[in-house]
Amino acid sequence: MKNIILVAFTLISFHAIAQQKSVLFLGNSYTATSNLPTTLYNLAAAGGDTIIHDRNTPGGYTLEGHSTNATSLSKISSRDWDFVVLQEQSQKPSFPPAQVAAETFPYAEILVDSIKSNYECTEPIFFMTWGRRDGDQQNCQFYTPLCTFEGMNARLRESYMEMAENNDATVAPCGAAWKELHESDNASWSSLYSGDGSHPSAKGTYLNACVFYATMFRQSPVGIPYYANLAQQEAEQLQQLAADIVIDSLENWFIGHQDVGGSANFSLAGGLSVNFSGQSENTSEVEWLFGDGQTSNELNTEHSYTLPGTYQVSFIVSSECDSDTTDFELTVNETDVSVNDPHPIDNVNVSFNQNRLTIDNPTEKDLVISIVDAQGRLLMLQTLSSKSVQDIGTDQVNGFFLVNVDDGENRISKRFVQIR
Repeated sequence: MKNIILVAFTLISFHAIAQQKSVLFLGNSYTATSNLPTTLYNLAAAGGDTIIHDRNTPGGYTLEGHSTNATSLSKISSRDWDFVVLQEQSQKPSFPPAQVAAETFPYAEILVDSIKSNYECTEPIFFMTWGRRDGDQQNCQFYTPLCTFEGMNARLRESYMEMAENNDATVAPCGAAWKELHESDNASWSSLYSGDGSHPSAKGTYLNACVFYATMFRQSPVGIPYYANLAQQEAEQLQQLAADIVIDSLENWFIGHQDVGGSANFSLAGGLSVNFSGQSENTSEVEWLFGDGQTSNELNTEHSYTLPGTYQVSFIVSSECDSDTTDFELTVNETDVSVNDPHPIDNVNVSFNQNRLTIDNPTEKDLVISIVDAQGRLLMLQTLSSKSVQDIGTDQVNGFFLVNVDDGENRISKRFVQIR
């Protein structure tokens, strides 16, 4: 009889809406090597998110080539993409500024125009690549910054940042993450490369996937139990590196620069009248829903309730491409106004003992329960009715696994391990 050691612990528990994103990759072998799109897909799935993806990544391809390539243009127009990733040939953005301005920037602009003409809400992302391990020795004699990793990497960063700024786009700062590892752990940095000292190894592609996950989902990849055949500790180091580079510095990479945002405040005006004040960013419309059937499209407004009580208030800000809603419960009486902003999903209890999960749902909503293993494979997906308790067997699980509980608006994720 096998001994079974059961260990249960929660590493992550957070409010997040399970997200689905569609992504088109236009690049070359730097994107294709070790299959970046699929690695990103698996990483997102293990975190409870979904990516629909497509690609056109012929070896050695340039932005100029993609700008007239029938396959690339057809894929751009095939759907309303959330993101289109643009990756230039690995050397070209590192060349002297005048050469990059003539040979790369015009085609970046053409591609962004094609992307926006298809769907104005698509976010172009420039894939900041990395310097070659030993620099570009082929062109070193013509331009000395190319003689080292540091010099080549710096020029790539400058060019990709300029492309993004000029085209109102976003940067996925993979090259910045490679540079950080170069400075902190040279041996680990070297293993990001395949044997040619240029293309990414599976480890390099995993780091790139972590950077793209943080860039697209605006969430840290830390704690996601998908390691792409790397050792867990090694993968977790790369997850943390990506989070440090991206999440702590979103503005540096123009991430979210067009996101709609809003916040709400209130104060008692007197009697049962409440002053509502809002703040918004990148919005074209605002709307208050006061919870009594009345509304307003003014950013700052006063509203009078006819009766004291508790009201479900929403402040909605929107643009042509995005919207953001702030919901809260407002309790109003003649002497005070206060807010109660509960998250019912906080009350869902997930416990693990003796090879079984127990999930207690005291909320008014049905929940979607999913179990994902350390390789990102979906092991179970089912619905748990409101105000019910369910036991779920975990005989099919060995090692780390993630339990996602989703009410359609918020998600909690709890991580456990079962060692047989």
